[in-house]
This record gives sequence, C-alpha cells and structure tokens, in this order.
Amino acid sequence: DNGQLAVDSDADGDVVLLLAGVDITNAAGAPINVRNADNTIITLVDGTENRLTDGAEYIFPDAETDEPDAALFSDDDLTINGGGTLIVTANYNHGIVGKDDLAIDLTPGSGAIIVTAVNDGIKGRDSLLVQGGALTIDAGGDGMQSNNDEDADKGVVAINGGDITITAAEDGIQAETRLTVSGGDLTLTTGGGSTVTAADSAKGLKAGVDVTITGGTIVVDAADDAVHANASITISGGVLQLASGDDGVHADATLQIDGGTIVVSKSYEGLESAVIVINAGDIQVSASDDGINVAGGADGSAVNGRPGQNQFAASGDYRLTINGGNITVDALGDGLDANGWIEMTGGVVIVNGPTANNNGALDYDGGFSISGGTLVAAGSAGMAQAPDTTSTQNSLLYTFAAVQPAGTLVHIEDAAGNTLLTFTPAHDFQSIVLSSPALADGATYTVYTGGTADGAADDGLYTGAYTPGTLVESFAAAGVVTQAGAQVGGFRGRSPGGGPGGQPPSGPPPGGAERP
Repeated sequence: DNGQLAVDSDADGDVVLLLAGVDITNAAGAPINVRNADNTIITLVDGTENRLTDGAEYIFPDAETDEPDAALFSDDDLTINGGGTLIVTANYNHGIVGKDDLAIDLTPGSGAIIVTAVNDGIKGRDSLLVQGGALTIDAGGDGMQSNNDEDADKGVVAINGGDITITAAEDGIQAETRLTVSGGDLTLTTGGGSTVTAADSAKGLKAGVDVTITGGTIVVDAADDAVHANASITISGGVLQLASGDDGVHADATLQIDGGTIVVSKSYEGLESAVIVINAGDIQVSASDDGINVAGGADGSAVNGRPGQNQFAASGDYRLTINGGNITVDALGDGLDANGWIEMTGGVVIVNGPTANNNGALDYDGGFSISGGTLVAAGSAGMAQAPDTTSTQNSLLYTFAAVQPAGTLVHIEDAAGNTLLTFTPAHDFQSIVLSSPALADGATYTVYTGGTADGAADDGLYTGAYTPGTLVESFAAAGVVTQAGAQVGGFRGRSPGGGPGGQPPSGPPPGGAERP
C-alpha cells in the first residue's frame, strides 16, 4: 500500500521508465515521484495495462513541503509515450503533473491514459503538449492545464492530435498564456454542462492570452463559455460544436474567423468580442440573447458570465466586419449587435431575430455599411434597422402590417418575375431586411406571403421555383436604403448622423389581393 517508483538523477540526458503491467498503490504519497532528472520518458509497453493509485492524504516531512501533489509527479521535463494503457486514480490532488514541460505522444489506436482526479487531471506547468493517443479525464478541477504565470513564453497548451474526452468540474483545457488546437478529437463537458449554473469557472477551452484553432474536431458542453480568451481568438479550421451556458466563443479583444465550421447550438450570446472579423467559414449560432455581439470591456475569466454579468461598455469604437463566410444566426435578443460599427463586404448572413420589439435582428450604435454579399434579417418591427446610407450596396427594410407566424414563406420578385428572395423565417416576424447585389435603385418589386417553393430550404432560403400565395404589396426601390410596407413605431435604419435613413414607405397599403 506504500509502493513508490522514485527517480533522483543528476546526470544529463533521458531517464527511461518502461511500464509493462505495473500496479502501484501508495496511500501516503505519489506512486511515481520523479524528484530530479533532466528528462524522464515513461513508455507504456504495447498491450500492457498499468495502474497508479494514491491515497486521500500525503505524509510530508515538514509543514513547508507540499510536493509531490500528483499520483504521477515529475519535478522536471516529462514525456509519456507508447502503446499501452495507464490508469491513474488520484485521490489526494492531481492526476499527472510535470513541473516543466509535459509531452504526451501515445501510439494512435493503442496508447491510452485514463485519469480520475479529485482536482486537476493532467498539468504541465511550463507547457503541455498532446500529440496522439486516447486520453480520458474525469477531474474535480480542470481537465488539462498549463499554469506558469511568471513567464510570457510559458503556460502553453498545444493539442496536435489524440482522442481526448474530458469531464471536469471546472475548466476543460486551460492555458495561462496560449492554447492551440491543430488536430485531434476533443469532447469536453465542464461544470455539469450547458444547462447547469456553475459555482466556479467552467469554460471548455480557456486561455489567459490567446486561443488559436486550425484543425481538429471540438465538441464542448460547458456551463460557462465554450471557448474563451482574455485577449484574442483565431479560428481558421476545424469543426467546433459548442453548447454553452454563457458565450459560445468569447474573446475580450479580438475574434477572427478565417475558416472552419462553427456550430453554437446553445448559448446566452453566441460570438462576443470587442472586435469580430469574419473572413470565411460556416457559422451557425443559436442564442437566448444576442447572436453576434461586439462590445468593449472584459469579463476576464470570471465565473459563469450569466446574463448581465459581462462588464462590456454600452458603446464605442467596437466593430463587426464580415468579409465572407456563410453565417446563420438564431437569436431571441439582437441578431447582430454592435455597440459601434458593422461593415459587410461579402458572404451570406441570415438572421432569424427576436419577436420582442425591444430587440432587433440588426442593432448598431455607430453605423452599418454594406458593399457586398447577401444579408437577410427577419425579426420584430419596433427597433428594426437596415444598413445605413454610407453603403454602396442597396438595402430594403420591409415592414408587414401585422406579425407573421414563424415559417411563413416570404417571396420578393422584380417586375419581370425574377426572384430576389424566397425565405421562411424561423421565428414570428414583422420586418425583413434584405441587401443583395441584385437589388436595384428605381426597380419595382412585389412582396408575396405563403405559396410554395420547389426544393429544400438551406437555412430558410429557397432557390427553386416559387408558386405564388398572397400578394402583399408592390413598391419602387428608391435610394441606397428603401423602407416599404406598413408604418410601425420604432427606429428603422440610420444615416451617418444617427437619424433615420432610407426612404419612406411607398406603394399601396398592404393588401390581400391574389397575384394576377
């Protein structure tokens, strides 16, 4: 019950330990304790199962001593490789700790580490690198962590491969400075999942400075933010499937998306940062409040930034820039919310916005300039806004006389019968904003509701032939921003000076006449 494999070597070079079926239990200390070694390599021999188990209390020589603090502990660099299995049961504190650099490079398909720990699962103080193998972690603290806060070049976590499953009471993977994911399959559940209110920080991926994701498959169910950085987040590849009790992806300073697939299936706010730049990627966001929010300030790594807890400024030079990508937002609050400015030069953006009149599918304080791409935003009418008159691409804000039920087909075509829009909003709606290169100043357009459309919808958009339902209104587009339909109280569109933009409603009042 008090077995221990201890390493104490002053020699330079590697100390290699081959584990080929060991079962070490120590009720009062660490089963493996590397006190001193230049670099220790633990190889899990192919086909073997190895077990390390400690007790709930360690016995130290004096009150000042608090290490080792893990069932597998190294005071220096540590590498774990091989094709066997290591099962660590840590009843005292952490599972595996390397106080310098910790690298895990197991043989894919056979190498495995299983950790159950009352506190953190796997820690590399200076750095933690995972190259391959299967890692399963059940932790009462953080799942994986690098926590050196004294050197800006340390406190780093890099996930380049592996099949990683983490269930953690606190953060899933936490880096004091930088966290990068370039490969692997990650499944993280933190704080009990997105339906739970966590008492402590329970983020999925978290970094004190930057998060960079270039590849891999990442599935997160987090009570707190699914992906969080105190400075910036860059996503250029990979597949992210995120469910969050707070923000899907949150960066205090900058969030840049250059590619990949991001699905935020549950969140309070989907994407949030002071500056958001979307250049490419497939993005789907579902939010109980704002879908995409740009605002200033920081919530740091505060516990569970639930509604109203993020200390973001109300307005300022905060920007949402959309240069490309396919973006779908389903929000009960504002769809695109900028406490500053929005600029769109390309891409496809679809917003299924709020039903309450105190929110809007589009909500900006500074301005919204659009020069390219396709924008479709449906929502309530009370605070509806369109892009402003600084735009070089034309926009339409159409307001219905009454709220239309969710799933109502809306069709807009020109005088020649060419389709401008065929769309079924996911929520009840009274306004639709459309901006498209096909929308022409001076042209006459007709709005229909109901009817049928051939083919299947892609995020509510149809491209097949339309069979008409009820003719609502015909109107002439006039200027950069056309407002048509019913007069509804509230704010609709902005000019650079902050006043209402666009044109007054035109054409006959909404009616129910059938198409000739």
